[in-house]
Amino acid sequence: MPTTVVFDADETLLDLRPAVTGGLVAVLDDMRRRTSAAAGVTLAELESDWGAVFGELRAAPVAEIRRAALARSLARAGLDDHLNEVAALFFARRFALTRPFPDVPPALAALRDRYTLGFATNGNSRAERCGLVGEFAFEVYAHENGLPKKPAPEFYAAVVAAAGVPAGQIVYVGDSWEHDVVAPRRAGLRSVWLNRHGLPRPVGFVPDAEVSSMADLPAALAHLPIDAGGVRVELSG
Repeated sequence: MPTTVVFDADETLLDLRPAVTGGLVAVLDDMRRRTSAAAGVTLAELESDWGAVFGELRAAPVAEIRRAALARSLARAGLDDHLNEVAALFFARRFALTRPFPDVPPALAALRDRYTLGFATNGNSRAERCGLVGEFAFEVYAHENGLPKKPAPEFYAAVVAAAGVPAGQIVYVGDSWEHDVVAPRRAGLRSVWLNRHGLPRPVGFVPDAEVSSMADLPAALAHLPIDAGGVRVELSG
């Protein structure tokens, strides 16, 4: 039976998109104050700069990827020399706006009496900076002490070590099919897919449970199927 529930951060517990947009709006306003050359730069262009650098830097720390995206944005207006000030502005605004989804606090409260709760993320959304201080028994962050990002097996091994229980007693909950469902199962953990947007389930793999809201998670955990070990796959034909 599960004893520990570990959560992904961004887009699982934390409503990140409005916070990132707010950070980029602050950056764009600052760019336009600094130079008239930024008058034609759009928010859509700043948003696209993340995707333009992400592929090459996928394995890098998230803060490093964001700085690279901001550097690309600043170059649009000849403001290359202001990266440090603008990055500080972005991160201050981004963290000030990052808060849990409304369904998160009551779900965590409902789970805490029955399970040990953990927080494990690839990103830089630290619990204490995002309205989740004191919510978790342990926290695991990629790139601390050289820890690689999900879906590296080492990441989930660090989760197991932090939890202090066998992998089969841990349920990982998150929104990413690859990072939060398939990879944890391959590492021996259970997995629950938080599918807030009603996306079609990819074929070839069966998660332990699927929920559309954190409000549904306590019931889903209470009714997890018996785990026979390994990765369950769909049979066809």
